[in-house]
Amino acid sequence: MTAVPPADINQRPSGAGSLGLLRLVLSEYFVLVLCVVYLAAIYPFVPEMLSLEVASNILGDMMPLLVVAIGQTFVLIIAGIDLSVTAIISFAAVVGASVMTGSGGYLEGSNLAVPGAVLAMLAAGLFIGLVNGLSVTRLNMPSFIVTLATRMFFAGAAIWYVTFHSPSSSIANLPTGFTDFSTTSMGGIPLTVIVATAIGLAAHFLLSRTEFGRWIYAVGANPQAARISGIPVSRTILMAFLISGGCAAIGSMMYVARMQTGSPILGENILLDVIGAVVIGGTSLFGGKGKIVWTVFGVLFLMLIDTSMKMLGSSLFTIFIIKGSVILLAATVDTLRHRYFGRG
Repeated sequence: MTAVPPADINQRPSGAGSLGLLRLVLSEYFVLVLCVVYLAAIYPFVPEMLSLEVASNILGDMMPLLVVAIGQTFVLIIAGIDLSVTAIISFAAVVGASVMTGSGGYLEGSNLAVPGAVLAMLAAGLFIGLVNGLSVTRLNMPSFIVTLATRMFFAGAAIWYVTFHSPSSSIANLPTGFTDFSTTSMGGIPLTVIVATAIGLAAHFLLSRTEFGRWIYAVGANPQAARISGIPVSRTILMAFLISGGCAAIGSMMYVARMQTGSPILGENILLDVIGAVVIGGTSLFGGKGKIVWTVFGVLFLMLIDTSMKMLGSSLFTIFIIKGSVILLAATVDTLRHRYFGRG
């Protein structure tokens, strides 16, 4: 079916109500409106949702997921997908824990234990991102297959790695200098919120104010046209996967600090949330469109659903069904937008 230019939206013979609804759905603040509507709908059943304590818990739970989702946003904008983020989280977790643990860690008792572990976790994330990026750009492999393979490989490697560094199924006894990352505040603001906000602002600046940001959108919209225009397509794709790997590693630090252990199954259940939050926010699965602020709204919406369902006493499979349905609906809306209105 031939795509209709965005300008034709205003020329359709629709009523004022239909046109207003269409504009709302296409608005970049649509998910934020959904958050408000959802809160208003759920409030009579769970009034605690508007309490300061629950809001604080939601904010804390959002941060690791948000950081990982920010990296995924870059990859989706270039019309790719990174399914390996959960394996990056688990592999970086066990590598970092093996460096700083007080039970036979490589830097046990050293002042360099925590910074050494942080660097090791970042290196693990960037390395897997590099493998993904090079496989896509040099071998012309689909990102779906590449990242699915690296996900399986490094998830298995994380389990294997733990067997050489711990008698149990995870690596514990981490220094408080690292675990305090999840509880420390500066000026009343949790450190994880400050870090995630800084990453979000940097990512927003990168996408909206730099030449690299313009390359990202151009490659996602039409890689052939971008190449003809002189844009280094391969380098741009490689950088997107490196950013995704780095963000997943930082998200891993937040999860490890909160759990106080390096587990090879850390984050294994959040892949749907990571991709779903980005798509719900409005970033297109077809590439060329997306914003960091949209991802923030998408993560917030998923966390509101997750928290409210738990407070209502819903079972885990019910929560999965509801979240899966919301993500499927978001993907359907994205497909309809792409089919009927192009990339507008």
